[in-house]
Amino acid sequence: MKSALALAALTFLTILPAHAASCSWSAKMEEDEGGSVMMASVCGGPKGDAHLMLACFGKPVLSYDLGAAGGQLEPGISGSFTFKAGDKSLTKKLELEAMYNYFTAELSGPTDPLLALLRGKGDVTVSADKYGEASFPLKGSGAAIGKVLAACGKGSGGEAD
Repeated sequence: MKSALALAALTFLTILPAHAASCSWSAKMEEDEGGSVMMASVCGGPKGDAHLMLACFGKPVLSYDLGAAGGQLEPGISGSFTFKAGDKSLTKKLELEAMYNYFTAELSGPTDPLLALLRGKGDVTVSADKYGEASFPLKGSGAAIGKVLAACGKGSGGEAD
């Protein structure tokens, strides 16, 4: 789907901590084939090996790596994932980026309801009947997401496929 996002996320995943206790949101520039891209991410799940990532390729793109719970997924699949934080929840269809084995969705823009939910407090739980659930802390998410959105439209988002 978005090869630049996939490469940036793969690069970032190789340096993330392995334990959920050390998971927190961060945002920094990552290099990929299209140049530098601002990437926000957090790890979570029972083993700390699941990841939520946000980058901008014209519009914000959210990626969800299931970690070890995902196994090897079938190319061409999609899934409906429910994101729940506090008393708010929404369901979003995510498409599998088969090359890197994680799900992605292009969001509508800075005011997307999912971004608003991810800027909340506490934790967000992402669940799907077929893939179980993983929780991610939201502490620091507003600042990290803000950095990615600030980079949107400033030529730092790479090229969309």
